[in-house]
Amino acid sequence: MAPLHRSRVLEDRTEGGVSAQEFNVVVYGATGFTGRLVAEHLLRVYGAEGEVRWAMAGRDMDKLRAVSAEIGAPMNLPLIAADASDVNALEALAHRTRVIITTVGPYQRYGEPLLAACVRAGTDYVDLCGEPNWMAAMIAKYEQQAKQSSARIVFSCGFDSIPFDCGVFFLQQEAKQRFGQPARRVRGRVRRMKGGFSGGTLASLLATQDAVKRDPKLVRAMMDPFALSPERMVAQPAGDKVVHDEGLGWSAPFIMAAINTKNVHRTNALLNYAYGRDFTYDEMQLFEGETGRGQARAAANQAKLQNGLLNFPPTRALLRRFALPKPGEGPSKEQRESGIYDVLFIGEAADGASLRAAVRGDKDPGYGSTSKMISEAALCLADTSRETTPGGIWTPAAAMGAPLIERLQARAGLTFTLEN
Repeated sequence: MAPLHRSRVLEDRTEGGVSAQEFNVVVYGATGFTGRLVAEHLLRVYGAEGEVRWAMAGRDMDKLRAVSAEIGAPMNLPLIAADASDVNALEALAHRTRVIITTVGPYQRYGEPLLAACVRAGTDYVDLCGEPNWMAAMIAKYEQQAKQSSARIVFSCGFDSIPFDCGVFFLQQEAKQRFGQPARRVRGRVRRMKGGFSGGTLASLLATQDAVKRDPKLVRAMMDPFALSPERMVAQPAGDKVVHDEGLGWSAPFIMAAINTKNVHRTNALLNYAYGRDFTYDEMQLFEGETGRGQARAAANQAKLQNGLLNFPPTRALLRRFALPKPGEGPSKEQRESGIYDVLFIGEAADGASLRAAVRGDKDPGYGSTSKMISEAALCLADTSRETTPGGIWTPAAAMGAPLIERLQARAGLTFTLEN
């Protein structure tokens, strides 16, 4: 890989050699739990002054000032007030920065005005969206406009779906070098995952289920692995039952597969089917050892129970009121620091050749690692020329590929390794 470049002011859209934007990146939603972690990462790694010019934004200036003081930012760190419902404020914000990071979800409730403002301004945008129904709607509505304005919109820049999307990309690049062809089949297996459950993620889940209740036709799209792709390819493994992976152990359904598989297939399409038109991908949670079968069955039953509870209206009301972490809440620093994840990818080429790769993160997936991933994805996008990645609606791997993997390893605590 080429040496890692520090974030810089891009040459395009400049006037007299000076950037037309004040900032490289703005963190929108900086007063929320995840947004604050993003700001902490930028402050810790890049400082408040220097080559990375960044600002914090949100709807409440008093809260922005409080968070800025709490994270130890200097008084001169720019703060910008912009309400998610104020179109004029969002338009002005989009024109002031090269890239916007937004952690304000659920995106299907609060995300479209900011995304639309970025598309109109030609401003790059990254988020943490794991709501495929909303993503599909935004692709249909704004992709052509984004291509015309040169805005790069990149969804799912957190634990869903960077480790999985980039993990498959990493494995396929190596398969082409070793075998002269991509892996026709890839299995993603989560070997270990320790971390807290996100209030924002749960809010997005409930918002998605509310949307399905209003429009039952969305169920089909939620089940379709090609819901974010321009066309449907070959039939895919369902990943909805306990299976035995020979030589690995027992695997159970993985709750985030519904979004990750869609992003992986969209990446394949955006890369002109570099993985092949007969490519198949499934994603499950792996349980190794003698007790693996029982653990996998227990995990599958728990997943069914959780889905059943969330679809039962009285229980949903109680969960909203008492049990669920609220958006803006999350695990303690100790819990975030002690978290970890380890995902194995097994690729099989058409001639039977096989390859294994692993992606590991050094913090809890939902917060500690996610906040670093989205920060570095935004800065990597800022360093990616429009000749390489023109305007449009992208996935992380398709938009940034190997440079993003390099940056994640250098700055975000991820490792991408081969195991054979």
